[in-house]
Amino acid sequence: MITSINDKNKDFFANVYDVVRMIPKGKVTSYGAISNYLGSARSSRMVGWAMNAAHGLKDVPAHRVVNRNGLLTGKMHFNPPSLMQELLEKEGLKIEKDQIVNFKYYYWDPKIELGLND
Repeated sequence: MITSINDKNKDFFANVYDVVRMIPKGKVTSYGAISNYLGSARSSRMVGWAMNAAHGLKDVPAHRVVNRNGLLTGKMHFNPPSLMQELLEKEGLKIEKDQIVNFKYYYWDPKIELGLND
């Protein structure tokens, strides 16, 4: 059976959502960490597209995915844009100027946390 590009994207997006659902409350991860965990290290942008498409999915905590420096780069996809920060702050994170304070403390790496070290 030949799989179309759209089917491949749907599968990738579903895999991204599965990882995002595992991020514990009060923790965050990055687009790159998710793509690396999924074996597609150069697909951070594709993870971003998946997160952009996830906002209608109630069970996918998209607010827990940030860029590699802890910046809330996806906030413009929330309605209102301040919602991403509000959700993170409810989970105990402090945000200043759209960046997570003490990002390394809150960082959750799926490769480490899910036991799939190289």
